[in-house]
Amino acid sequence: MAEVQDIFLKYGNNYRTNRKLTLVQHKAMSAIQKCRTSQLGGHKEICDNCGHTRISYNSCRNRHCPKCQALAKERWIENQKSNLLNVGYFHVVFTIPDALNLLAYQNQKAVYTLLFKAVAETLDELASDKKYLGAKIGFSSVLHTWGQNLMHHPHIHCIVPGGGLSSIGKWVNSRKKFFIPVKVLFRKFRGKFLYYLKQFCSQNKLEFHGSQAYLSDDREFGTLLTSLYSKEWIVYCKPPFKNASCVIEYLGRYTHRVAISNKRIVSLAKDTVTFKWRDYKDDNKYKVMTLSANEFIRRFLIHILPSGFIKIRHYGLLGNRNKTAKLKICKQLTCTPLLSQEKVSTLRLIQKLIGKDLSKCPNCGSVKPRRFLSLGKSPPITNQTACI
Repeated sequence: MAEVQDIFLKYGNNYRTNRKLTLVQHKAMSAIQKCRTSQLGGHKEICDNCGHTRISYNSCRNRHCPKCQALAKERWIENQKSNLLNVGYFHVVFTIPDALNLLAYQNQKAVYTLLFKAVAETLDELASDKKYLGAKIGFSSVLHTWGQNLMHHPHIHCIVPGGGLSSIGKWVNSRKKFFIPVKVLFRKFRGKFLYYLKQFCSQNKLEFHGSQAYLSDDREFGTLLTSLYSKEWIVYCKPPFKNASCVIEYLGRYTHRVAISNKRIVSLAKDTVTFKWRDYKDDNKYKVMTLSANEFIRRFLIHILPSGFIKIRHYGLLGNRNKTAKLKICKQLTCTPLLSQEKVSTLRLIQKLIGKDLSKCPNCGSVKPRRFLSLGKSPPITNQTACI
């Protein structure tokens, strides 16, 4: 099956030559091209019992690489299990209108940061309001910038508990349905986002290029804001999870997802890439889309985040300040068992992912110590991939 790496190896150099890329896009593209090849080095594993040899090449560990997210996701899930409470959780999604997509792409760090801020303040303030819950909540937010067709579509996924800690130290449960009406959510979110966006513009923190250059005129920018205030923004809430264990597995699918997984790529032929996608506007039907290789690469690179940008953030009771103490109180009030944080080995996580015990020799089944010989980095003759 074709992979993103294959597309980059075949068409990447030509794409770079003819287009201007940012430094972070260059780095991500280069890392994906080299991932699990001899260019990154690796090790040779030799079984002392039967002499069987197995070569494994190193991963690039780039957060945008489709190959490197599975293990990172499992590690993250293990670390988050101790933060769960014995209550229902809701999945809430906040999306900005399409009219802002290009502006957001030209000001990624500023607008994505603003998006997190508006979402966090919206949930925190409304949850604290006695009209809805009257308590402090703790929630996790994850930024995604893509739609199923790989177009630019910034939105934030939030996992929100069905309850919170009141000012007098009591646990307050929410209603079975989400405790904040969707209309109230989107209006509050819309107001906050546009207020901060206007502030950014007045402070010259936004850049406008190409077709967006007209927005540098204050009157034109004001007209855009007015039109956005009159729209109903998209905020929706999915039904609560059955139990706490489902929450972290579900959230794990979102935290370490990249723009497109290798599983969705159907074929690479005649300078085109064909991939599966789900059309949410057509009753969630699965469809197939074919793009030129260059257009596929362009769409993929749109979703490379700025260097150092944090795309998974925790707020309220899950924030770093006094998190351990607050969670301990919440667990006592919600009858949540206190779990000891055990470090799970990498081999055990890999076994969970691929169903194989890599501590055993694949030839004789021996679990005796094996020798590991380091392989230096070298230019690859062929695209050799790792066993794992």
